[in-house]
Amino acid sequence: MKLEELGITHAELRMRGLHPHPEAKLLQVAEVGKDGREHLLIPEAAEAWRRLKFSAAQDGVTLFIVSAFRSVARQAEIIDRKLKSGLGIEEIIKVNAPPGYSEHHTGRVVDLSTPGVRPLEIEFETTPAFAWLQRNATQFGFVLSYPPGNHQGYQYEPWHWNYRPGLLCDAGRRSDCD
Repeated sequence: MKLEELGITHAELRMRGLHPHPEAKLLQVAEVGKDGREHLLIPEAAEAWRRLKFSAAQDGVTLFIVSAFRSVARQAEIIDRKLKSGLGIEEIIKVNAPPGYSEHHTGRVVDLSTPGVRPLEIEFETTPAFAWLQRNATQFGFVLSYPPGNHQGYQYEPWHWNYRPGLLCDAGRRSDCD
């Protein structure tokens, strides 16, 4: 489904400074949810996620993946479903990136939760898990993509963490950096 068919204009994309994100091709299972759903990431991000999760557990913090890789086609389905439910495109694209523009396409993003909170809700920011992530996630190459007032115009998403290997290079934590 094309952006125009969803009512998303290129002017809107430019105004928000959104950039396309290509779909990852090489993916592996990073975690299997309690519901049996396989959460896929690129191999490097999957390994970093497992190290982060283990370290959090060592500190008594439980984290699990709610969502990871999402194809462009799946992103279009999500938006189309919301449009058919009566939501307007302006409202939808404050919480869902347009197809082709979601960080989830890269296979480097995890939407996280912890026991005792509703997934994908702002209340995640009040948890010890979020506090732990704020202190420690960059050590594993993960950053919060959409803080309050982010320039992309998305709602604040304390659960959305992007693996950026360059962080590890900048901090001297990898020896294979250029």
